[in-house]
Amino acid sequence: MLVRSRSLLPSVARKGILSLIATTCLMSCGAEALAQTTASASTEDATKAPQSKAQPARASTPAARSKALRTRQSAPVTAGDAEGGSEAIVVTGTREIGKKARDSIAPLDIISHKQLAATGQGTLRDALSLLLPSLTTPTAGFDAGAMTDTISLRGLNPNETLVLVDGKRRHNTANIYSNPGPQQGSTASDIDMIPMSAIDHVEVLRDGASAQYGSDAVAGVVNIILKKQASGFHAQNITGITSEGDGFQQGVYLDGGASLGSRGFVHVSGDFVHQDHTYRSAADNRSGTYQNNILSQPEQTRESVAVNAGYDLTDTIQLYALGTYAHRHAESYQNYRLASSLNAYPAYKAIYPWGYSPVETLNENDFELKAGVKGDFRGWHWDVSSVYGRDYDDIGLINSVNLSINKATGRTPTSFDVQGFNNQQWTNDFDFSRKFEFSGWPHSVNFAGGASYRYEGYSVGTGSPDSLFGNGSDALAGTNPGNAGNYSRDVAAGYLDISTYLAKGLQLDLAGRYEHYTDVGNTQNGKVSLRYDITRRIALRGTISNGFHAPTLAQKYYSALNISPTAARGLIGAGSPGALANGSSGLKPERSTNAEGGFIVEPIRNLHVTTDIYQINMRDRIMPGGNISGNTAKSAMRLNGFALPDDIDSWNPSAITANWFGNVASTRTQGLDITVTYLTKLGALGRIDWDAAINLNRTRLSHQASNPLTGAPLLNAASIAYLTTAYPRSKIIFGGNWTHAKWIVGLHEIRWGQTTNQLTYYAPGPYQFSTTHFLEYQNKPKWTTNLDVSYRITPRWTATIGGNNIFSAYPTRVPEGNRYLGAPQYYMSTSQLGINGGYYYFRVNYDL
Repeated sequence: MLVRSRSLLPSVARKGILSLIATTCLMSCGAEALAQTTASASTEDATKAPQSKAQPARASTPAARSKALRTRQSAPVTAGDAEGGSEAIVVTGTREIGKKARDSIAPLDIISHKQLAATGQGTLRDALSLLLPSLTTPTAGFDAGAMTDTISLRGLNPNETLVLVDGKRRHNTANIYSNPGPQQGSTASDIDMIPMSAIDHVEVLRDGASAQYGSDAVAGVVNIILKKQASGFHAQNITGITSEGDGFQQGVYLDGGASLGSRGFVHVSGDFVHQDHTYRSAADNRSGTYQNNILSQPEQTRESVAVNAGYDLTDTIQLYALGTYAHRHAESYQNYRLASSLNAYPAYKAIYPWGYSPVETLNENDFELKAGVKGDFRGWHWDVSSVYGRDYDDIGLINSVNLSINKATGRTPTSFDVQGFNNQQWTNDFDFSRKFEFSGWPHSVNFAGGASYRYEGYSVGTGSPDSLFGNGSDALAGTNPGNAGNYSRDVAAGYLDISTYLAKGLQLDLAGRYEHYTDVGNTQNGKVSLRYDITRRIALRGTISNGFHAPTLAQKYYSALNISPTAARGLIGAGSPGALANGSSGLKPERSTNAEGGFIVEPIRNLHVTTDIYQINMRDRIMPGGNISGNTAKSAMRLNGFALPDDIDSWNPSAITANWFGNVASTRTQGLDITVTYLTKLGALGRIDWDAAINLNRTRLSHQASNPLTGAPLLNAASIAYLTTAYPRSKIIFGGNWTHAKWIVGLHEIRWGQTTNQLTYYAPGPYQFSTTHFLEYQNKPKWTTNLDVSYRITPRWTATIGGNNIFSAYPTRVPEGNRYLGAPQYYMSTSQLGINGGYYYFRVNYDL
């Protein structure tokens, strides 16, 4: 048996760096020219209060009207606007057409595609996490959940953040994060299935917006605006490796546009991204070797493409369409199985003489199609669209066994199809708006409204016969027919939005929305927002609203059994026989009340400061509850048709657990966001764009539900920690970018705040595998440094060398007695600093 030695890693790192350089030198083209800007600051600005009576100039010719239509409703924010920020036209958080970022009534961040590229990250999720303090991602992850990329805002579950693409709701992933942790139960949109090369900029609304956009917009909204240029070609190559010499990453990003005659455009984008495994496990306490790779970054390869088009049918009517497709193959390690576990199965022992590590695989196909028509009619702006999206996940298992098959038939299958999930969403929208002038009222009134119909479908497929036979495939048994099925619901909605000025500089926005779900009933949501520009340099703003998150179909119907060498954990459907027998009840929507207030100041020229405080009260939060164990758990899982290992009765009863999703608690989240930007002009030495941003966030439990049969609380200390302290208490980003002639140098510091969790005891003793006694673990604050240096070789070519976390900081180590089998030395069920250490990259950009 080969034992991995850390002393070999420096030579591996040297080989990785040589491979990095060689790969880049073989490129035929690079990537889009770099003009880096501030890394994380909001682009809001407190400049002169807008004139409430001002109206956009009417285009005087048909050609001008056609161009105005494309610019207002279709064209993206230009690079200059997205970077300069305050003059950019935004579409998120407002129903007014032509709203500028500096006039936003709610806190809004704009991140340009150049800022995303400047991070050196190959995925949108990881890039945003380095730019926005209020946005976090999982530290690592388990099983299939680690192979889907989701984001969280303001310390809430990913399900509480709504993702839009060009203002239209994006479909969700079918791959639920089912393992314990703050992300448990999430099936949010996987933003990395959208090509990064297709993205013009990202607008992040840090405010509750269910009254405007519907379910899920509790913590905020991420609106991804795609490129719509009718000319040009851009290419980018990123090659990177970690400080440990593993996790090699290669990304190629291409996009270009062409005109459709004189009245339209088509923009095509495509990405190829590959990342290798990283290995961060400590020694396995059973063998003293490093062959247990449970603590690792999944390997994945992703190809994605987007085609975006628009065509002016007339001077006032435009047809538009979008198609995206992505395929992902990913692999995630499970715990190592010792060779001795196969002593009674010589046929398998011959295949795995040194033991084996089961590997979960994901083959994912994701697509979305959008078509719509919009235009102007007698002052009315209208938009009719239809969007259909689907995500299909085929979850398999390789390098595994089914001992029951071998015992009964002598066969030795090693790969299995264990689960299949399909999530589809078909959304149809009609939106309209118009500005009115009323006699006796000195300000224009913007009136907007619309209606929506959405179909949601979720399917759970059965595992292959080999994955179901007897006790099932090891590590992850196939889904049995009793837990499979097809589920759907219909959602109808209508909304109204009215905005005006109550006085000079005093904006008011009122929004209301009604939605009907065929499975969970009706909901009504409202929002009131005010902004007062005291002077051209000082403004105040505030919002109060209520919101909701409807339980996803996956939260209602998902069911699975995970098996480790000495433990089993079942997540059973809320309406299944096993859950109902132990006190489960049907899921109802989560509901929230949001309040926010802040100010915007420009105390001196080029210094812009925004400060916002917020409070989010959430009721009926959805997480697994019940936490049954031992014989009760075995009985519940058998009622649901799960086949359990033959020797399970000899295991520690506390190591056999089951739970189900329920409305388990109410929480209160309070926080503070501050963003600062400042420009220093150095004359002949160039300029420095300084930026700083901070998010302070705290969530506390205000109520928890109890089991109606036993009266026991639905949450234990570990689950309460996932809700309240598993996200950082603070996150700070500050630094600057120096631009001079052909050089750009960026330097940023990030402070990741403390997270606190309750850890299970795994060492022998009175609390081993206890579900009532835990060890408090504090993941201490960490500082990381990001540095990049770019040189413009020619007007079209730019080369960059850089690193994130260049001094290789790692999370706080978990005590040895609280590591299952000794290997996971860093805690994976949290959202702080990642486990990989330093990441170094070389990037080449080309812009035609």
